[in-house]
Amino acid sequence: MPGPLDFAEARRIVIETVRALALPQTAETVSLDHAHGRILAEDLTADRDYPTLERSLRDGFAIHFHDVPGVLKVRGEVRAGEAEKAPLEAGEALEIMTGAPVPAGADAVVMVENVKRLDDGRVQIDAHAEQGQFINPRGAEAPAGSLLIPKATMLDASHIASLAMTGHSAVKVRTRPSVAILATGDEIVRLDQQPAPHQIRNSNSHMLASLVRASGGTATILPVAGDTREALIPLLQQGLTHDMLIVSGGVSAGKYDLVKPTLRELGVNFHFERVRVQPGQPTAFGTFSNKPVFGLPGNPGSTLITFQLFARAALQLLGGIDYPVLPLLSATFEAPFSHKLGLTRFLPARLSDDGQRLRHIPWQGSSDIPALAKANVFLVADHDRQDWAVGDSIRVLLKA
Repeated sequence: MPGPLDFAEARRIVIETVRALALPQTAETVSLDHAHGRILAEDLTADRDYPTLERSLRDGFAIHFHDVPGVLKVRGEVRAGEAEKAPLEAGEALEIMTGAPVPAGADAVVMVENVKRLDDGRVQIDAHAEQGQFINPRGAEAPAGSLLIPKATMLDASHIASLAMTGHSAVKVRTRPSVAILATGDEIVRLDQQPAPHQIRNSNSHMLASLVRASGGTATILPVAGDTREALIPLLQQGLTHDMLIVSGGVSAGKYDLVKPTLRELGVNFHFERVRVQPGQPTAFGTFSNKPVFGLPGNPGSTLITFQLFARAALQLLGGIDYPVLPLLSATFEAPFSHKLGLTRFLPARLSDDGQRLRHIPWQGSSDIPALAKANVFLVADHDRQDWAVGDSIRVLLKA
């Protein structure tokens, strides 16, 4: 097994490996009200021209552009939702509302702000008009049969509007991948238990389950596995029946870190076992048949960050997204910051409301859940840069 990888190289391996797996292409139909965030299983095309006829883009008057400047007779008005009027004759203007159909013969719309109403019912327009101004031509938004949303798109609110526009009360989407989550460690107890001073409640499983659901999967939380091979084997075997398995804890190099050797016994082929990041160095990624398997470090900060860097991309690929994106932005420090060279560090930070200024949140290491909760991003401190001054720019990873 090669040495630790840079996080970008490790992420590339995850994406290329999972993309090459023989993944099932199953789909289901859901109602439009439950389609947000799902992955479209088939292309959506326009059922007719959009718009279906020429429409006005402004409140104003439909005219012949060569009739202005001039004084025009107002023939009436047309509102959105009304049928087309008779063709516009030379010297006429038709008062028109935004979204209303432009009558035949009209080839420009003048905004109402640029029109003077005369006492005899006519209107005076002093400025020239360009042919086609403020008119939305038929089919300009989408001709009939054109592609509106390609398959493998995660549906957002604008996609829901497109589906509704084309008359879809239901839509075919990719089936959500099933992800098993296994927390390991003799120190972990259930949420409803009162932990002794040497014990902790099982926060990782529930955090991971929320991350899985937010990333398009369904989560099954397995019972906590103790730090023995006998405890691990049946739960790992159960987890490997799902589309993807995520194990938290037991992946380092200690005496009781048994996850990697036990997974290897069960037939998991590891593609890497360490990454040059902090927190999260012992992160491991492997495959079992056509299923991704992740061993994530057990401290919550490590688990959260390595899920977002690696496991989320695999899950999105399983769910049907072709190109997983790591949500990185840029911000500037409002206070000096430094770290040790050698590792790319993902550290809790707070981005200002304007999305520009960044401040590092002091923490006690990757077990510090309160510090994680205070953060809204993680700053990304590159392995080959030590110091940043006030105003220096740095990448930030959006918090999942």
